[in-house]
Amino acid sequence: MATIKDIAEKAGVTATTVSRVINNRGYISEETRNKVFSVMKEMNYHPNEAARSLSKKHTNIIGVIVPHITHPFFSKLISNLESAASARNYKILLCNSKDQPEKEAEYLDMCISNKVAGIILCSKYVNTEKFSELHIPIINFEREEENEESVSIQCDNYQGGRIAAKHLIERGCKKLLHFGGVLKKDMPADRRADGFRDVCKEEGVEGIVLMSDQLVYGSMHYQSYIKKGLKDNPGVDGIFASSDLIASQVIQVCNRIGIRIPEQMKLVGFDDVMIATVTTPTITTIHQPVREMSELSIEYVDKRLKGEMVPSNVYMPVRLVKRDST
Repeated sequence: MATIKDIAEKAGVTATTVSRVINNRGYISEETRNKVFSVMKEMNYHPNEAARSLSKKHTNIIGVIVPHITHPFFSKLISNLESAASARNYKILLCNSKDQPEKEAEYLDMCISNKVAGIILCSKYVNTEKFSELHIPIINFEREEENEESVSIQCDNYQGGRIAAKHLIERGCKKLLHFGGVLKKDMPADRRADGFRDVCKEEGVEGIVLMSDQLVYGSMHYQSYIKKGLKDNPGVDGIFASSDLIASQVIQVCNRIGIRIPEQMKLVGFDDVMIATVTTPTITTIHQPVREMSELSIEYVDKRLKGEMVPSNVYMPVRLVKRDST
């Protein structure tokens, strides 16, 4: 079995340099880093994570807690987080809470006992304040929480709602409907509804916001909610859905009740996940920069571990992607 000394000799660097590359410590040029990784792959060398963790305060593992791995947004997020982590020589420990607060608390405890380098939290329920004394970097992804160890990374949800409403109005819509989030559970994504409302008010058009009292965060089944919303609000000619998953089910419901999109109803989604490109019609949507947000999440964990300063709150821009539904 190859050793660090063998890797160093073949790569033409010192054993210390190889160790620094493996442990992601100190400055290493990209050329040297790639060379060491290439030799490690060639010689089938795999660092012993358990042994390494004994001599360190943390492993090179980042915990990621999501409410549903099958939700299109979280599937895209997980893929991008894994790529971003790998690029910085981290691995991810994926935890799927299935919207159960007690499971999220258990997963946080598991991450701590496994000496994770940081935690990326994508759920509403758990308060991480009790973990601040442990000095584990926590990234709140599209969630809000204030404590000295956490960083909140969000897209500009409010601006996304404004862009969606303006586009529907520009396409000639007079009565707009927004299918939003979960009633009595305030989340950053609810700012989409705020932006939508403000534009409707500014432009003097009717804008209706519906929040469900039947759904939980990360839900995937919206059809009865959509059908009731359309039945209770006749005359709607433009819909802004708070996710592409909701938008795809708007298409299904409209098809069943004989409403043609985009001829009779214009539709805008949010997220820009793959499902928006495979429906008929394809979905005009608000692009959320998930790849860039994922890269920043991993980067900020890395910087926090090195004692570098990072901002407490980051808001990343969104943009409109026009497709067939408008």
